[in-house]
Amino acid sequence: MRILVAEDDVHTREALVDILENEGYEVVPASTGKEALAAYVKTRPDFVCLDIMMPDVTGYDVCREIRRVDERVPVIFISAKSEEIDKVVGLELGADDYIVKPFCVREIVARIHAVERRIRADRADEPAESVFTMGDLRVVPAELRAYRGSKATALGPRDVKILMLLHENRGKVVSRDMLFDRCWGLNYLPDSRSLDQHISQLRKRIERNPGKPRIILTVHGAGYRFEG
Repeated sequence: MRILVAEDDVHTREALVDILENEGYEVVPASTGKEALAAYVKTRPDFVCLDIMMPDVTGYDVCREIRRVDERVPVIFISAKSEEIDKVVGLELGADDYIVKPFCVREIVARIHAVERRIRADRADEPAESVFTMGDLRVVPAELRAYRGSKATALGPRDVKILMLLHENRGKVVSRDMLFDRCWGLNYLPDSRSLDQHISQLRKRIERNPGKPRIILTVHGAGYRFEG
């Protein structure tokens, strides 16, 4: 499992990286809020640990941005801010837990394991969505994963929605308006650039050659299509 750790204090960050790597996790470190957001987009982590007081962008703002595009990835705040209001704000923003510094190794690992168990239990209660294939790619919505052979690629909930919509309409053009409506929601203000950027990032993860896509095809002036 890949964990994004955003912490501006170098000693705390290195300690967290060592702790989590010793537990067998793949760790993506970031020292600022902007680095954390860029790392999130690039690596699509399975879990996020955020400090609150970071240079340039706060952990609160990072969490808010992550939750805008991904409602399911687990987020834990790790902060020296110990006031009750700080915890309430963090949890209201969509964090799954809040750990106050100083912390011990066992607490961090135990809290992450507890959140993992809770998330798995919650998802087990959700209705299973059918596995489907797109070319040589097998998409498993319940796992938020796509597989090419034995190689797994992590997907966000919105990625799965996009692929499911294209698959359901294989051979047909899916308009930009339909993508925004079904995958972003009616309250989202359409922005062609954000859609194109999201599709570009998704292609990088699922296409053999993102420059010559075979799964998500662009229909200029209209939208996107999966030929099927």
